[in-house]
Amino acid sequence: MTSSLKPISKSGIARALAKAEMYRYVNEPEETESICRDILAAEPENQPARALLGLALADQFCGTVSDRCMEAQKIIQSLKDPYERLYYTGLLNERRAKAQMHAGRPPHVLAPLLEQAMACFEQAEKIRPKDNDDAILRWNRCARLLGGLHEVQPERAPGIEVVDGAPVA
Repeated sequence: MTSSLKPISKSGIARALAKAEMYRYVNEPEETESICRDILAAEPENQPARALLGLALADQFCGTVSDRCMEAQKIIQSLKDPYERLYYTGLLNERRAKAQMHAGRPPHVLAPLLEQAMACFEQAEKIRPKDNDDAILRWNRCARLLGGLHEVQPERAPGIEVVDGAPVA
């Protein structure tokens, strides 16, 4: 028996978005992904659903070739807001680095991903909305991760200065 997907109503999108966020918060990214795909089927340009879908895919990264990095990247690049594109691209790179780290990859694999994330966060910081320090918080986290890696040369990243072996802004 084959089952066709049932469409959701446009009037139910706000509630579906809230449910997708809730599933993401309780670490059920597959549920978030499914709901976001339903939302996008009803409203293809829904920006919050696109961002959530990209994050849900990133939440499933495990540091293997099965990670859907390119799909997540394509979704994030479709966001219309330049700040969000930069910020979420930084998050994707950070999540890839963390997944690679948990998979036991060596520092020379992790460092470029963290450096790319930091470069995105640095660009996002320049165009951030007023009173929004999210890009700074993420940059700092990546800097701490990068500083904790062994055999890494963080000075390769543009705009990153190294003092006492740790990257600083």
